[in-house]
Amino acid sequence: MSRGATEQESEQMSESGEQARGPRFWAKRRATRFVLLVGVMSLFADCTYEGSRSILGPYLGLFGLGGTAISIITGVGELLGYGLRPLFGRLADGSKKFWPITIFGYVVQMVAVPLLAFAGNWPMAAWLVIQERMGKAIRNPPRDVMLSHAAKEMGYGWAFGLHEALDQTGALIGPVAIAVVLASGAGTFADYRMAFAYLAIPAAVMLCVLAVARYTYPHPESMEVSIPEPETKGFPRVFWVYLAGAILVGAGMGGWPLIAYHLQTVGIVSFALIPAFYAVAMGVSGVGSLLFGRVLDKRGMYVLIPLTLSSALALPLVWLGGFRMSLVGVALWGLGTGVQESLIPAVVATMVPRARRTSAYGVFTAGYGISLFLGSVVIGVLYDVSLTSIIVFGVVAELAAIPILWWVAQRRRTAGQRQ
Repeated sequence: MSRGATEQESEQMSESGEQARGPRFWAKRRATRFVLLVGVMSLFADCTYEGSRSILGPYLGLFGLGGTAISIITGVGELLGYGLRPLFGRLADGSKKFWPITIFGYVVQMVAVPLLAFAGNWPMAAWLVIQERMGKAIRNPPRDVMLSHAAKEMGYGWAFGLHEALDQTGALIGPVAIAVVLASGAGTFADYRMAFAYLAIPAAVMLCVLAVARYTYPHPESMEVSIPEPETKGFPRVFWVYLAGAILVGAGMGGWPLIAYHLQTVGIVSFALIPAFYAVAMGVSGVGSLLFGRVLDKRGMYVLIPLTLSSALALPLVWLGGFRMSLVGVALWGLGTGVQESLIPAVVATMVPRARRTSAYGVFTAGYGISLFLGSVVIGVLYDVSLTSIIVFGVVAELAAIPILWWVAQRRRTAGQRQ
């Protein structure tokens, strides 16, 4: 065979290889761009509402509310913020109007935060806190499903981890900006109201990016190749067991408003540094989600076990530590929240058929949200009893989740080997 013929065959093989890889390459690239765009969208959203949440505890305290009342208000917000998700998950599954529902939820959420600047009494402030969480309940199930379509090409852990990293970048920037705003004040109502008013800026930017995302990717479901799946009723057993583990993880963590209230009330952290502490938590959350998202794709669910242990370790540091130990505890607490918001939901997409994925996310996050509410109420009541009782409750809940997560990981590994 001549050299020219050999070179021609090589070129043909190369072109054939590029053509074979071409569709997959462009599909992955398109999916990555979508995840990045939604991530930027979430960056500005988190800058807005996490900026507000960083100071909610002390702000509600100015109205004369104590630790139990603050926990109940924020707990009710979390309850509705998660409890309403099955409703909107089913609505999205039935209507397939993923974008309209997502847009409506974001508008409700982004409007509520700046309006806190005009709250004249605690019931109005409480309602706006709850409204913000309800907006998140409306938009999260359809948004997560749109992300899952892109994640099929990228890897679920990496896609959700990348999104969470951008998400938490906003959660870091927002509290830092609020800390700067409050730095020159004295912690009065006027100072807090000015801080909430400034959050209208990232809220407006977020809605603009949302419009761009909707225009650029009108049908995100087209990014995932549809494979015929058997008709199923309900969700598999492993889904419900996994939900039980997530419920225990969520119940033991506690919410930031009460943590912030505690750190300021006992004099560990000044009011101006409270949002800076929260920014540290969100920064660790974002970096951890990005790194461990890769590990999740490569090593499987087992990575959730040491991360749950780190959440348990955070509790005594947060509630009993001084300035430095509390800061370390807050960082570990942030890592735990990142795991809960990115890696744990990422696994759900692998457990249920595509046609029922939105409903699955709604049910899963609703159960998780109920656990946050109940855990928040219990921790709020225990706060008036003793800090040690909070630690015991939280550590027991986190450790109880580990055998469940291990069992689910084993089942998922066995199922993968059979396939």
